[in-house]
Amino acid sequence: MHDRVIDATGGTPDAPGPSRPACGTSGAPAEPAAPLLRVSLPSVEDLGTVAEARAAIDGLDAALAVLLEHRAAVAALVQRLKPVGGFAGRSPDREREIVDAMAEHAPSLGRDRLATIMNAVIEAGLDAAGR
Repeated sequence: MHDRVIDATGGTPDAPGPSRPACGTSGAPAEPAAPLLRVSLPSVEDLGTVAEARAAIDGLDAALAVLLEHRAAVAALVQRLKPVGGFAGRSPDREREIVDAMAEHAPSLGRDRLATIMNAVIEAGLDAAGR
C-alpha cells in the first residue's frame, strides 16, 4: 500500500520543494483549515484476487464519496457567492481549468474522460445545491 497525502495547496507534505496548487485552484496559497484525508492507495501489483481488488475499489470509492460530498458543499457556497449561480452561472473557462489541472494528476484517464467525469460531478453538485 502507498499513502499519498495532498495538502490544501495540492502539495505533498513530505515532498521537498514548493507545493503545487490543488486541481483547479488559482495558485493562491490556501489557509490550513481542515484535517487531511489520508487514503491508502493499494499497489495494483499487490492485488492478486478479484476479492482483493474489489476491497481496494471499495476503499477508494468510500474516500471518493467523502471528497465528492465536501466538493459539493464548497461548490454550493460558490453558487451562493456568485452574482449568477446555478446552471445559468456555469463558466466553461473555469471548468476547462479544472479538467486541465486534473489531467496533470490523472494522465492515464486523459482530458476527454476527465471532462466527462467532471461534467457529471459539476451537474450533480449544481442539482444538489438547488434543492
